[in-house]
Amino acid sequence: MQALVRLGRRVAGKLRYKLLALVLAPILLAASVALMLAVDWGRQFGYDQLFLKVRTDLAVAHDAFMRIESDYLESAGRLAESFALRDELDRGDLAAVVRRVDALRERAGFSFLHLIDAQRRWRDATGAIGTSRHSDLVTQALRGRPAAGVEIFSSEELGLEALAEAVRMPLLATQRAAPSERQVEDRGMVMRVAYPVFGVDGVVRAVIDGGVLLNGNFRFVDAIRDLVYGPGSLPPDSIGTVTVFLDDVRVSTNVPLGRGERALGTRVSQAVRDLVLRDGETWVDRAFVVNDWYISAYDSIVDVRGERVGMLYAGFLEAPFRGRLWTALWHLGAVFAGLMLLSGLLAWRAARAIYRPVEAISAVAAATRRGEDRRIGAVASKDEIGELAREFDAMLDLLQQRNRQIQVAADELEQKVERRTAELERRNADLSRIIELLQRTRSALVEAEKLAALGQLTAGVAHEINNPLAVILGNVDVVMQELGDRAEPLRGEFALILQQIERIRNIVGQLLQYARPAQYAGDMAEVDVNAQAAGAARLVEHMIRGTAIRLEFELAASHTVRINPQELQQVLVNLLVNAVHALEPKGGLIRIACADWDQRGVRITVSDDGPGIDPAIRDRIFDPFFGTKAPGAGSGLGLSISYGLVRRYGGRLTVESHPGAGAQFTVWLLSEPELREDERMIAEMLAESEPGPK
Repeated sequence: MQALVRLGRRVAGKLRYKLLALVLAPILLAASVALMLAVDWGRQFGYDQLFLKVRTDLAVAHDAFMRIESDYLESAGRLAESFALRDELDRGDLAAVVRRVDALRERAGFSFLHLIDAQRRWRDATGAIGTSRHSDLVTQALRGRPAAGVEIFSSEELGLEALAEAVRMPLLATQRAAPSERQVEDRGMVMRVAYPVFGVDGVVRAVIDGGVLLNGNFRFVDAIRDLVYGPGSLPPDSIGTVTVFLDDVRVSTNVPLGRGERALGTRVSQAVRDLVLRDGETWVDRAFVVNDWYISAYDSIVDVRGERVGMLYAGFLEAPFRGRLWTALWHLGAVFAGLMLLSGLLAWRAARAIYRPVEAISAVAAATRRGEDRRIGAVASKDEIGELAREFDAMLDLLQQRNRQIQVAADELEQKVERRTAELERRNADLSRIIELLQRTRSALVEAEKLAALGQLTAGVAHEINNPLAVILGNVDVVMQELGDRAEPLRGEFALILQQIERIRNIVGQLLQYARPAQYAGDMAEVDVNAQAAGAARLVEHMIRGTAIRLEFELAASHTVRINPQELQQVLVNLLVNAVHALEPKGGLIRIACADWDQRGVRITVSDDGPGIDPAIRDRIFDPFFGTKAPGAGSGLGLSISYGLVRRYGGRLTVESHPGAGAQFTVWLLSEPELREDERMIAEMLAESEPGPK
């Protein structure tokens, strides 16, 4: 025992062993830590990639779900808007209508499809009359708005459509599922659509009411699976699955339960159910699905009333990925072990080149202390230790010289860095200006493309609509002349026809004015914006007479602007009319303010204390044909035309609004208009896009 202690002390006192321990210990420690970190990081990174993929898969599945719903709504819409259906309804040929509806049901794959009246009654091929299940979707369609969504039918409601037996399935005991006393699932999840059928008078005459039962609808989930997990998206030994849940029960799935059997009637695990159905969150993690672990993503399915009634699932088998991951990690461990052995060997050889010269120096120092005349002699090492034995002072001189050289090089490098930094700052400033110019140019080109397309459209509209209108107007005059006094009972109807013809002409004129504003531009003149604002207010006084709407003026602008007076009046009247509509019927205050815009021009503000503008649509209010009024109450071109008129003179039209705090529109006009270069480019592109000979 004592001999071992003495040997240990000798080993601890030897420089060579200290050097070996000093070199090898960090290598072994660092390699071990690096291996553990690499294994943990590799596992975490691998699963992060799998979770990212399954999240994307769920998004694709959800988009496919919504696209299929939209496709069914479009199928119903094509039938509702067809001439043949309307003609049969006008003729009262209900048998032909039923045959046409049944043909679409079989062709498009609807579980049921009916043509219902305002009392939600429908008739089948045998003449039997049924009543449709009450639905908010049908209510919306009866009001003229197509609608689609998910609804849950009870067993009794399914029985009215002869679908009760098709959905009834026993619930199977499933591992990790929440406890439940239910034994059978007899409800149905239905993707329902409702599309209005309009008469020639624009009134809803009937509704196409249809639904697709998702329970046991394997074609539905298989179509989504084939889209999400196409060929090559997964390893050969993995499977991708998609499931539709009613509450926590699989009612349509391609998750296997056994060979050739689908896991219908099984239930989701309680952890997933609580997170998705109870808390409304999205599950993206490993999940135990029926009898194995899957990389899974679940999201809730919301019905037409906004309630969570089920889940949509997408996922794939984890085992193949887990096996490949551990194989890769084992290979990584083997590589690390080999590298550690190689590093140890290289470290031992490097340490030997160090401790041998040091031991020689130590031996000479010990001999010198003993009074022996002894020299190191030739040293095989050519590094700093060998130089220490031969020329220590020379090494110090060399080190000082190198330090001076490093300092000079550092000073030169700092100067170069400063010059390069200044150059980069100039380049960045130039690049910012170029990017800003490109953005302005891109915006101008996009607007030019829109106007060019609209110019071609309006030319066709003017040709295709004005000519038939002229024929209709002429024929109405002829009919009135031919009828003479006999036309008196129908004079109101003739007046309505003439009024609608004039309305169509006005809409065509607004289209042309938006698409080719240069053709409608008038002469510019020096305009007093205070007087112009007061005049515009007088033009809308008839709209507020007898209402609770008040006008307030602050006309303090001292500058004039060069602009076409009629165009400025059109802009102000549009803003005032919109303010009046925003305050109807409760009333409120409209404030018109004119002030100087520094020394550049003037600004005209039209504000109201109405309900304000919804932030979701604020960025779209200047788009053509966009409006929030009731159908038929406007063309949606007022703000768009006003925006274009102001921009043509180099000005701006801005809006500020907060819900419940009213809206404020501001017109910024220059004293001397600066016709925009992008407006000139747009005008040239519109001229090139005009139909006919150039």
